[in-house]
Amino acid sequence: MTNTNNRTVESGRTTLQRAAQAVGVVFLLVGILGFIPGITSNYSTMMFAGHQSEAMLLGIFQVSILHNIVHLLFGVAGLAMSRTVSGARSYLLGGGIIYAILWIYGLVIGQESAANFVPVNTADNWLHFLLAVGMIGLALALNRGNRTTRRA
Repeated sequence: MTNTNNRTVESGRTTLQRAAQAVGVVFLLVGILGFIPGITSNYSTMMFAGHQSEAMLLGIFQVSILHNIVHLLFGVAGLAMSRTVSGARSYLLGGGIIYAILWIYGLVIGQESAANFVPVNTADNWLHFLLAVGMIGLALALNRGNRTTRRA
């Protein structure tokens, strides 16, 4: 396998694109797992939205039907946007910014308030922080090899 300009000849995708694709696959997997009883505890209490949903993915992360659908859509977006370098960069950077905003939102709102409609708990909040740092970091670090310089 030859590596040219951060692009593998065999797959034709850059490392940035493969990272966005991998993140998309993970989100799809999480969205699917959120609908599987046993992997999601208290499954019978799952609601469409709101903090009243007591369903917990892996027994840790509070989820609802809406929360799982958002993960599925985010995963589909990652797969679709990973087709191009600019799309992959936008997905990772934009997604990271969205997760940073969700992290702050989760810290500010009361977990028992109507504003917690997704819903999120403390574990979700810190996962959102890690996702923000990771996705933004991937976008910035892996984009370096894709920049082209123009000569005057």
